[in-house]
Parts: sequence; structure tokens; C-alpha cells
Amino acid sequence: MLFTRRLALGAILTATLATSAFADTYPGKPIRLVVPFPAGGGTDIIARDVANKVTSFTKWNFVIDNKPGSGGNLGIDAVAKAPADGLTLVLGQTSNLAINPTLYSKLPYDPLKDLTPITLVASAPLVLVVAADSPYKTLADVVAASKANPGSINFATSGNGTVAHLATELFQKEAKIKLTHIPYKGAAQGVTDVIGGQVQLYMSSIPTLIGHIKNGKMRAIAVTSKKRVNDLPNVPTIAESGYKGFEAVTWFGILGPAKLPKDITAQLSAEFNKALHSADLQKRLGDQGADVEGSTPEQFAKLIQSDIVRWGKVVKESGAKVD
Repeated sequence: MLFTRRLALGAILTATLATSAFADTYPGKPIRLVVPFPAGGGTDIIARDVANKVTSFTKWNFVIDNKPGSGGNLGIDAVAKAPADGLTLVLGQTSNLAINPTLYSKLPYDPLKDLTPITLVASAPLVLVVAADSPYKTLADVVAASKANPGSINFATSGNGTVAHLATELFQKEAKIKLTHIPYKGAAQGVTDVIGGQVQLYMSSIPTLIGHIKNGKMRAIAVTSKKRVNDLPNVPTIAESGYKGFEAVTWFGILGPAKLPKDITAQLSAEFNKALHSADLQKRLGDQGADVEGSTPEQFAKLIQSDIVRWGKVVKESGAKVD
């Protein structure tokens, strides 16, 4: 849990919302919520669930705009360059806000200067899966097969430099094995190829894959959290599978362009946190393997700053680079 959820949400919900003539009429138009990945992935699912909940009590209209490409950079950049009127937002995540600044030699935006953090939405562990008919039953099976024939096993992720990519690179280092990375532009095609047998392993956030695990099309063999996940109680952690201390989670948060007016930022933060405080949304996201978070804009900004440092170190140690 990235923040003490109950305390953070309670503080936000009891805060006084800034009022102004503009805030009384905001937004006045549909709000475009950019998802920097294709439809059907974990980021897309969370964006739609949260937007629908906010709509249910504000009557605001959201238009989900899937804008994939370049590890999420295209979608983030589109919002960074949008007018700061509160009508264009993005659901960013760890990869495009905290990893890409180090991973890419040239990034078209600065996540600390070109965006306004609004609230942290959720966090989720990753899960390593195989097809239901895969010969690999455990993480130990994968390690043994890879050591016997280095590089012969492929693993898919939703793109270069994602948390899933770097988490798998870290695991290879810990296990002293060599896997072959197959990056996709999003989750959907990778899921199809793993189920179809074209790719042997897939690492992604639990919200992306839990439906396929529960319907029996995929088999989960390990999760990246410190403790087992409630919705996948029989799936061991990588840490308990012999790699003590291993942990990697991804987070998701709402942001707008830089210089977003303070009253709009406050109103957006309050309404999104109200949605996150609702029991039905918490259950819905929880059923998909995500932990609802909630935060102030300031708390979210500090998280982005600290994770740029943390993941930057991982990127450098892994040798990963995208031009």
C-alpha cells in the first residue's frame, strides 16, 4: 500500500473544496480522459471504472481516448501539450511517469514540469502467467528450462521499459537466467499470443490478466508483491519462491497539464477521491487485483519524484535503453 489509504482518503474528503464562479460551472463540456495504452488492458479498465463512478454522482461526461504508443509516451505528451483547462486528463502509471525519464534518451515531456498531479488512484502487483496448457507449472520449471537452453523462452510485456519489463529483467538477474523479451504496444495482443502459444510467458499487472486467469485460459505461476494476493491465494510470490526480498508493483494516477488552476485541481482531486472512497468501486477494483489508494495532489507529486529516482537506478543497473 503506497499510502495509508484510510487516513489519506479521510483527510481528503474532509478538506474544504475551493469555490469560485468557474468551479461552480466546471467542466461545462465532456472531459477527455486519455489512456496511453490500447483498450482492454489494466490501465484502460481502471480508467473506465473510475470515470464511470465519478460520472454517477457528478453527472460529468468523460470520453475515454486510448492513445497508445512509445511506452505510453504519446498519450502522456498529448496531455502535457493540451490546454490547462481541466478538460484533458490522463491516467498515467509508473512506467510512463517514473521509468521512461531514464529509459528514453529523449522524452517529449518532463513529468515533473509538464503535468499537474491530481490524485493517485490505485496500485497493483504484477503476475507472471503462462497458457493453460503450458508445460511450466511453477517458477522453478521456468528457471530450469531457461538454464538448460538460455534465451529459448520468450516473455511478453506491454512494452519496453514498463514495470513488467524491468521486473522481469530484475528477476532474470536474480535467477541468473536469460529470457527473450517480446514487447507489445499494449496488453491485448500479448494476451492473445500467450493463450495461442506464440509466446511462453507474460508479465503484466493483475487487473490486465485476472479475468483470463479466472476463466482458465491462463495459469498464474507467481506474483511480484511481498505477500500473496487475496484474489489469487494459491499463487506464490516470487520472494517465497526462492528470491527473498523481490517486489515490484505498478501504480496508476490522474494528471492534467501543467499550470492547471488550483481550484480545478482541488475540485478534480476531491471528486476522484470521493469515487475512490466508495465501497462498490473499491470492490470492483479489488476484484481485478488492484488496491485503491487515493491521495492529495502533493502526495502524488512526491511519489512521482521518489519513484523517478528509484526506477532510474533499476533502469541503469539493468542496462535497458530506448532511443
